[in-house]
Amino acid sequence: MATSSLPVSIFNDVIGPVMRGPSSSHCAAALRIGRLARDLMRGDVRHVLVEFDRGGSLPTTHESQGSDMGLFGGLLGWDAADSRLPDSPRLLAESGADVRIETVDAGDEHPNTYRLTLSNDRQRHFLRAISTGGGMIEVINVDSFPVSMFGDYHVTLIWLDRDGERLAEHLRAAADADQVLVHASNAGQLIEVRAAGFLNDDLLASLGNSASSTPIREVQRLAPVLPVASRRSMRVPFATCAEMLQYDAGRETPLWRLAVEYETERGQLTESAVVDRMVEIVRILRQSIAEGLAGTRYDDRILPAQTGRFQQQLQAGRLLDGGALNQVVLYVSALMEVKSSMGVIVAAPTAGACAALPAAVIGMAEALQMDETEMARALLAAGLVGTFIATAWTFAAEVGGCQAEGGAAASMAAAALVTLAGGTLRQAVAAASMALQSMIGLICDPVANRVEVPCLGKNVMAAANALCCANMALADFDPVIPLDETIATAKRVAAQMPRELRCTALGGLAITPTSLALELQLADRKSAGCGSGCGCGPRVQLPAGG
Repeated sequence: MATSSLPVSIFNDVIGPVMRGPSSSHCAAALRIGRLARDLMRGDVRHVLVEFDRGGSLPTTHESQGSDMGLFGGLLGWDAADSRLPDSPRLLAESGADVRIETVDAGDEHPNTYRLTLSNDRQRHFLRAISTGGGMIEVINVDSFPVSMFGDYHVTLIWLDRDGERLAEHLRAAADADQVLVHASNAGQLIEVRAAGFLNDDLLASLGNSASSTPIREVQRLAPVLPVASRRSMRVPFATCAEMLQYDAGRETPLWRLAVEYETERGQLTESAVVDRMVEIVRILRQSIAEGLAGTRYDDRILPAQTGRFQQQLQAGRLLDGGALNQVVLYVSALMEVKSSMGVIVAAPTAGACAALPAAVIGMAEALQMDETEMARALLAAGLVGTFIATAWTFAAEVGGCQAEGGAAASMAAAALVTLAGGTLRQAVAAASMALQSMIGLICDPVANRVEVPCLGKNVMAAANALCCANMALADFDPVIPLDETIATAKRVAAQMPRELRCTALGGLAITPTSLALELQLADRKSAGCGSGCGCGPRVQLPAGG
């Protein structure tokens, strides 16, 4: 379910954000929504009413999957990788803000909808926004005005009673703005100015006096929350896999190079800037892997640190011979444990599926003795496949099930591995299609409302699937169904899935007796511990029996 009409960016929508927390569509997206809400209140947030629709996913997942943590961190003005995020609920309360969370019958169309009513002694505002997957958001209402904002511009909002079109025409002529939009409701008019910077007060004062018969009631400025900004007349060379192949015209340009061409046009960046930015992400990922291998501790999770034992057994030769795949599995486990301990990870394409693609690329590249630039190129190739998925569909498990997360990660990783092997463009695309075909219909059913089980296994499965499909494609196996048709099929299957199987904690493994018992134990342990996430609480005891 793609809600944005903007061209997808590899760094905005696919590889990123760099973040902490169990879920990008919960934590990182909520943080970005909170940042925009904070700007709407000029940083002075005293009272917040958060409302979640009873029919959506958030009433059952907002606490355990990081929505509260992210939203409160955003209201405090923090970054998605801020080390204080796990403690944001307490720190927001200590800042003097009063927060209430309620479940309501709102009938919201999107399952990840946030309704925020914010106030202080001087002003009151309402903001409604949705998390669209992978940390991406859309603000769809400010006060009573329908809008469509994605956090990719400096936005100046101007409230007035009437004459909005007249003032907007003056702004279009006098201001260096990409777009000047007028929204109307029974409450008056709202002008939204999207630009590379904010409108200054002097310009607004002069135009407000000359262009409107009624005074400007209020002005607020919302800073961008995405790393790659948008601009006027923004385009990309292609938006689907079929269009990319037509653009290539049989030249067999490497997929990573086409990704660079795509992102340079989308973000108005240089080729070196695109590659350098991905190398920075590779270094963050390698540091996270190292932290996972060193061992992690965190109180509010199901699984203990298991990566160390796998590494010991691997080094001792006690595991079955999986070749480089064993190294990939080790790295998947390390990244998943870092995520679950609130360490820094990269949503690629989501936090729930953060490990399959990076572990496959870095593990295999190390086995092939390749450097970080070659790893970055493989991730760029993966990112381009991800743009086709994001443009046509979604990464949100609440919309598409785990086929939208794990399936997308496998598809992207398969193309990346073919790139590492020096395969052709068509082989990379074939691998991507085969990998996604293998995971169509995969549900999302996190045990005890934590993104750990069966998420660890699904990330391992996605990485192994990617490796197998990459090798089949390198041997010129026929995918039969083109990638675009495979993506369309996954989207159609998602629409046929019961809501309970799409990350609501209401189906699958999430409602087994063991899962429900673990959820209660985690709640008890959290109340018994110090609340700092240090690991001091009592250990979760897995229920006995089969």
